[in-house]
Parts: sequence; C-alpha cells; structure tokens
Amino acid sequence: MRVHNKVILVTGSGSGIGEGIAQRLAQEGAVVVVNDINVQAGQQVVSAILAAGGRASFCAADMTQTAQVQALVAHAVQQHGRLDVVVNNAGWTHRNRPALEVSEDEFDKCYAVNMKSIYLSTVHAVPVFRQQGGGVFINIASTAGVRPRPGLTWYNGSKGAVIITSKSLAAELGPDNIRVNCINPVFNPDTGLSAEFAGGPVDDARRAKFMASIPLGRFSTALDVANAALYLASEEAAFISGVCIEVDGARCV
Repeated sequence: MRVHNKVILVTGSGSGIGEGIAQRLAQEGAVVVVNDINVQAGQQVVSAILAAGGRASFCAADMTQTAQVQALVAHAVQQHGRLDVVVNNAGWTHRNRPALEVSEDEFDKCYAVNMKSIYLSTVHAVPVFRQQGGGVFINIASTAGVRPRPGLTWYNGSKGAVIITSKSLAAELGPDNIRVNCINPVFNPDTGLSAEFAGGPVDDARRAKFMASIPLGRFSTALDVANAALYLASEEAAFISGVCIEVDGARCV
C-alpha cells in the first residue's frame, strides 16, 4: 500500500485519465476525493471504488470558480480529517484548428480550466498543507507543453504555462515541505477530448498519424498516467519536486 491512508483529491476524475488515477490510488490505500462537474459520472467512480473495497467520497465543483474550489478543499478536510495530495487533472482543449480560428471564448475557457484551476487549488490547498506541515501537488500537463505542434496553439500554451508554473511553485513552496510536480501524457484516443485534439473523429488515418510519432509504438493509457501519479504521491518520491515526467513512449525525445 504505497499511499496508505493518504487523502488525495483528484480533479476531473469522473472519467478518462482522472478516473484511472483515482482508481489506482484507491487500490494502493488512498482515501480518494473524486471531483467532477458531472455529478453522475463522479458518483459512479466513487461507487466503483467502494465496490472494490476502497475508500472514496465525491464532491462536485467547477475548478474555475473560487468559491467552489474552496468548498472542495473544505470537503476533503471535513470529510476525511486532512488533505495530503491534490492531483490537478481537470483539463479542456479547443478543437484542433488554425490559431486564428479559435474564438476568444474558447481561448478563455482553455486557460480557465487548464491554468486558473491550478491557481485556485494552490490558493485554497496551500494553507491546509502549511498547517499540516506539508503536502503534494501533481499537475497533469501535456507533451503539448514540451513539443507543441500546429493546430493546438492556445492549448499548447496553456500546458506550457502549467509546466513552468509547477516548477516555480516547487521552488517557492519547498521550504513549506510542499512538493509540486507535473505529468505530461501523450495523446490517448480513448479520452472524451480525443476528437478535439485530433480535429475530428479518431479514424484509422488519424490514429496512424499519432502512432507514428510515438517510438514505443502505442498510445498512453489512463493506467500509465496513474502509475506515474502514484509514484509522485508516494513517499518514494519524497525528494522529487519541480520535475515533469513525460508519459509518452519517447514522443518528446
């Protein structure tokens, strides 16, 4: 049990990568706070964890709204007594298209969900971590923030911001025994946003195009990302802070 009794909040964990992270952490003994704006999906994840013998609770929150994020952190502390780790997984992308065709509303949403959510979780979770003597942030960024490609320019920029912000926070919050790290997954065709990343339905041609860019010859899975999150949340990573782990089959080499 690598994270036994750690209380871990996973944002956007009603499906996809976030769901995989929540389930993997619960398997290793964590008390997981599942968060999503989709109440039914989030509650289903909690039910699955409980049915498997794990421990979890659900709290709906829009990660772009300060009062809701504050209430989410309070839920974790009030329901479970503490908060040890925040996995900032909630994310969104505009559709793959030329930069000038992305609307202002899409741009704003991209930065709100991908970056403002991390600002808000930091603002509200850091005081809890300081009171407890430490804590951990794991921010899910993207290979797009390391090796950007045309068509996702504003998304790429938001994920680049996540990466540099995580490094800056690691330097600033280290004296408080707060670790901050990133995970950069490569394209996963099984997530709800895959068609947006691809610019259309993920047909054989699009799958082949993405696959050709990954030296290990397969796409990332939720479990691949979850195993990286498990390591960073565990005491095995007690001296690891300010790093980005590419879970990408050497895509970014």
